[in-house]
Amino acid sequence: MTALLEVEDLRVAYGKIEAVKGVSFKVNAGEVVTLVGTNGAGKTTTLRTLSGLLKPVGGQIKFNGKSLKKVPAHDIVSLGLAHSPEGRHIFPRMSIEDNLRLGAFLRSDKPGIEKDIQRAYDLFPILGERRKQAAGTLSGGEQQMLAMGRALMSQPKLLMLDEPSMGLSPIMMQKIMATIAELKSQGTTILLVEQNAQAALSLADQGHVMEIGKIVLSGTGSDLLHDESVRKAYLGED
Repeated sequence: MTALLEVEDLRVAYGKIEAVKGVSFKVNAGEVVTLVGTNGAGKTTTLRTLSGLLKPVGGQIKFNGKSLKKVPAHDIVSLGLAHSPEGRHIFPRMSIEDNLRLGAFLRSDKPGIEKDIQRAYDLFPILGERRKQAAGTLSGGEQQMLAMGRALMSQPKLLMLDEPSMGLSPIMMQKIMATIAELKSQGTTILLVEQNAQAALSLADQGHVMEIGKIVLSGTGSDLLHDESVRKAYLGED
C-alpha cells in the first residue's frame, strides 16, 4: 500500500535551534494517526511544516506521491491537505456560515459547497442553529467545532487536527473526540496532534510518541495505550 503521506527524516529549525530532529512516519488512506507528547516535543512544528507554513531544513515530505518541497501553502491545501490549527484561528467578527465558506475558497462547485456546509451543520448542529451569529460569540468548544468544519470545507484527502481538545471542558472534549471518531467511521484520513494521550490513542490506528523533536516510540494506538512507559509518562499512572 502506498502511503497517502510520507514523512522521512524531517528536520525543522527556528534559527539555530532544531525543533524537529529527523522525524519519519507514514499515514495511509483511511487511518487515524496520532502524534502525542508533552509541550515542546515538536508536534505542532511538524504539522505547520507539513502544511507549508514552515520550511524544513532537511528531509522529505510526500503527499499522494508528490514531493511538497517547493509547493506553497495555498497549493498544499488544493492538493487535499487541510490543517485545523492549534488555537482555532477563526474570524470572530464574521458569521459562522461565512467562516465555513472561507474554507471552500479554492472551490467553485456551488452545489458541492452547499452540500458540505450542510454536512458541517449535521456534524455540529449548534453551528447550524446559530449560523448567522458572529463566530466570536461562540464558546471555545464551539469555535473548535467551527475550525474543524472550516477545514473539512476544502474536501481534504487528509485532515490535520492540532490540539482540538485544548482548553475545553471535559464534556466538550468528549463531543470533539466523538466527532473525530465519526469522521473516522466515514473514512476521513486524520493526522491528530493531541496532548490528551488517552483520548488520542483510543482513536488512533497508529501512534507516535514525540520527545524533544524526535519520535521515541511507535505502534498501534492500542499497543501504545497499554505500554507501561507510555502509561507512566502520559496517562498519569504509577
